[in-house]
Amino acid sequence: MIKQLTIIGVGLIGGSLARALREAGVVDEVVGGGRDAAHLQRAQALGVITRYTTDLAAAVQGADMVLLAVPVGAMEVVLRAIAPQLPADAVLTDAGSTKGSVIAAAQRVFGALPAGFVPGHPIAGTENSGVEASFAELYRGRRVILTPTTASSAEAVERVRAMWQATGAEVMEMDAEHHDHVLAATSHLPHLLAFGLVDTLAKMGDKQEIFAYAAGGFRDFTRIASSDPQMWRDICVHNEPALLALLDRFEVDLKRLREAIANGDGGYLLEVFSHAKAARDRFCDEN
Repeated sequence: MIKQLTIIGVGLIGGSLARALREAGVVDEVVGGGRDAAHLQRAQALGVITRYTTDLAAAVQGADMVLLAVPVGAMEVVLRAIAPQLPADAVLTDAGSTKGSVIAAAQRVFGALPAGFVPGHPIAGTENSGVEASFAELYRGRRVILTPTTASSAEAVERVRAMWQATGAEVMEMDAEHHDHVLAATSHLPHLLAFGLVDTLAKMGDKQEIFAYAAGGFRDFTRIASSDPQMWRDICVHNEPALLALLDRFEVDLKRLREAIANGDGGYLLEVFSHAKAARDRFCDEN
C-alpha cells in the first residue's frame, strides 16, 4: 500500500499510473505537482489526483513514493526543486525514456545517489498526451523496465516493482546503458524517422495533394509523429551516443537501398523486404 504517491507531471503517463493504482486500491492519496495550476485542477476534477500544488518541494512532503513523469530534459530542474523536502525514506522513481541522463542528473543534484532512487521506464504510451488522454488500462500487459543503480536498495526496488505490477504491467530489470541502446533502436529511432518523414513531406510544394492521398500505410507509419514534440526532442538530445550510432548504421542501409533502386537491383530489394517481413511477422506473433 502506498500512503502518498506524489506525481510530478500529471499527463498521460503519470495520470494513467494514478488511475490504475486508485482502481487497484493500493494508494491512499495521490498528490499532483507541476507548473500549470489549470492543468492540475483538471486532473483533480477528473479524479486522477486527490490534491495538487505548483510548489514542487511542497508536493513531495509526506510522500512515501514519488514519480517524476516530466520530459527528461526537465529532470535535473525538478530534482533540484524537490531535493530539500524529499523525505529520507521516500522511494524516488521516474518514467523517463532515457536512463543514463536521468541517473547523471540525480548524481549532480544529490552527489551520492540515494538508496531510495530507482530509475524506471514504462514501455507504454500513445500518440496522445495530457491528463485527458490517461486511462487505467495503459500499462496492463505492457513492460516496465527498472534500471537500479548500485546504490538502490533492494527494498526500494521491490516497492517500485510492486507499484507497477499493481497496474498489470510486467516488470523487468536492465542495466541503464543497455536500456538506452535498446530503446534507441526500438523507440527513439522510429520516432525520429516518423517526425523527419512528415516534416520532409510537409515542406514540399504539393503537400496538400500528398496528404490528401495518404492512405493507411502512411497513417500507420507516421502515427507516432503526433507525439509530444518537446518530449521527443529531449529524448533524442539526451540519448545522443546510442541514437547517433543507430542513425549511422541506418544511413548505410538506406544508401544501399537507394543504390539498389537506381541500379534496378530488384533481387536485393526483395531480399531486404522478405527479411524485414519475416522479422516483423515474428515480432507480431511473439507480442
